[in-house]
Amino acid sequence: MYRWKAYITVFLVAWIVLLTRFGYTRTVAEHWPIAVVMVLGSLVAGSTPMGGGTVAFPILALGFGQPVASARNFALIVQALGMTSALLFMIGRGTKLPVWLLMGSTAGAAIGFVVGIFCIEPFLDGNLVKLLFSCIWMSFGLLTLTKNREICGLHGKGPGDSPRAAPIGLAAGLIGGSIAGIIGVGVEMAIYTAMVLVYRADLKIAIPTAVAAAALASLEGAALHVFYLRDIELGTFYDWLAAGPIVIFGAPAGAFLVTIVPRIRVLYAVSALCLLQFVCTLNRTAHRAADWWFVLFALLAAGTIQTALYSAGKRAGSMSATAASFAPQ
Repeated sequence: MYRWKAYITVFLVAWIVLLTRFGYTRTVAEHWPIAVVMVLGSLVAGSTPMGGGTVAFPILALGFGQPVASARNFALIVQALGMTSALLFMIGRGTKLPVWLLMGSTAGAAIGFVVGIFCIEPFLDGNLVKLLFSCIWMSFGLLTLTKNREICGLHGKGPGDSPRAAPIGLAAGLIGGSIAGIIGVGVEMAIYTAMVLVYRADLKIAIPTAVAAAALASLEGAALHVFYLRDIELGTFYDWLAAGPIVIFGAPAGAFLVTIVPRIRVLYAVSALCLLQFVCTLNRTAHRAADWWFVLFALLAAGTIQTALYSAGKRAGSMSATAASFAPQ
């Protein structure tokens, strides 16, 4: 666990120096609401295939009235901090991760961020961005709700360390990165969907893989906004400082929690969160006929993709089972 402990130590020392030497203590204390929000957000990030931004984005954009760009940026930088902590914690505990799949997703996410930020986001207004976030996670919640028992009963080993997994990771990272470039989250959902629908992987493998993919992608997205776009606002930075000590411990706590709490309960809780945010978002933002058509199209598109992946995974599983039955004993 020395890597994780060193990471925690470096952050806490830097955090204390920033607060004391630069006089940020009072200002950061005024941002305590986001620290409270990220108690739940960080636990969700470590224990489920949903990033902490899944909690932060709707609360900042809908509850706190922040611009969607600020909510997106906060989601990326807080996940870069917290989910990296969870990743190092999992590595320290000996969690086996599919390296080739993660290499592919990281490369795909790098391209996806460019696509999402520069090619898609300029054509979406704030309302549509909120609705896009809501619909993506609602479709994920519906998948989880309808297939929960089946997903929790999966015992596949996933792609392992096979190089053949890299193209799947690349495609998932590209799709998830394009979404994350707009709303700050998405890579974890894309990787998790590939793991359980295509590879029929056990959740003990699928969830840590989704957390790891989100950590690596969030580092890329955060670096893009901090060093190239330079659009992290001062208020977002203060929010990050306020939530930092929470998420570096909360996300690893969530990663540990998922090993002792029944997975079926965790996923039902995920479905409930997805449904709650969907209802709240529609109530606050869907006021035009165009908004409702957008919601319908987004849900149908997400559902169609998930159904296709589910069918492909079932067929592959059936073929593998048939091959195994004819194998010499």
